[in-house]
Amino acid sequence: MPSFEFTLLTILGCTLATWLSRVLPFVLLKKFDLPQPLLEYLSFVPIVIMSALWFSSLFTQNIGHLPQINLENALASVPTLLAAILSKSLLVIVLIGILSLSLIRLL
Repeated sequence: MPSFEFTLLTILGCTLATWLSRVLPFVLLKKFDLPQPLLEYLSFVPIVIMSALWFSSLFTQNIGHLPQINLENALASVPTLLAAILSKSLLVIVLIGILSLSLIRLL
């Protein structure tokens, strides 16, 4: 069993690493100006992250089997995608997604 000091140092080290990885980019970006092509490229990062999260929730994995479609999430994605196309508002998209999945699970 690890000692208290080892556990405490591990927690403090993880805290420092997490804090630095989240705060240091903001500090550096305040002091430097990025080139316009890089800023345009970085503007797509939130879209890519949201797409990856959405795509991974559409499938369920079982070891030794091919991924299967999560029917609830796939059905709830249809009105959510329509809301995204029509409104382009994150609040509306999230609300429609939550409401549609809730309604599907209720039925």
